[in-house]
Amino acid sequence: QVQLVESGGGLVQAGGSLRLSCAASGRTFGSYARGWFRQAPGKEREFVAALSWGGGTTYYADYVKGRFTISRDNAKNTVYLQMNNLKPEDTAVYYCAAGAALLTTAGAYVYWGQGTQVTVSS
Repeated sequence: QVQLVESGGGLVQAGGSLRLSCAASGRTFGSYARGWFRQAPGKEREFVAALSWGGGTTYYADYVKGRFTISRDNAKNTVYLQMNNLKPEDTAVYYCAAGAALLTTAGAYVYWGQGTQVTVSS
């Protein structure tokens, strides 16, 4: 059974940092693009960042560019999201995903984790 499991969420003050991890099991995702999305209460799921299978190409949403960094360790089947200078508007449930194509739309991703809550206090 394929599973993506996120960890690293929590409560942090504005300006602080968190590092999210997404560990994959059940298959190898080395050839898959990996992405992070988030969903705040009452809002639609939105794109955060994505990374090609080799790690050479990255995409970021404008609202996180310069603050968040996506990376991966294929040997560990894990993708990371380093989040710095967090803002209250970053508060959301963060989801990791895996898909065959490096795209910024949620529909392009086949496998999803259960999500991890990130709360940024002002």
